[in-house]
Amino acid sequence: MKEIGKWLFFIGIFTSLIGLIVYYFNSSFNWLGKLPGDIRLGNGNVRFFFPVTTLIIINVIIFIFFKIYNMIK
Repeated sequence: MKEIGKWLFFIGIFTSLIGLIVYYFNSSFNWLGKLPGDIRLGNGNVRFFFPVTTLIIINVIIFIFFKIYNMIK
């Protein structure tokens, strides 16, 4: 149970840091969601958005972050 608490704390800190970075450097992240490969469809009042490329990039960043964390641990 102690290990789960550590992971939840770590995930909370990581999420808070990402939130602060996006909040304060909002103009630096205008490209996020507008990459080639992000699917945007719209017709009238209906819009569909699926950020495939953005999700892959975020996944790679999180993967690298956890690999570094495991090397330090």
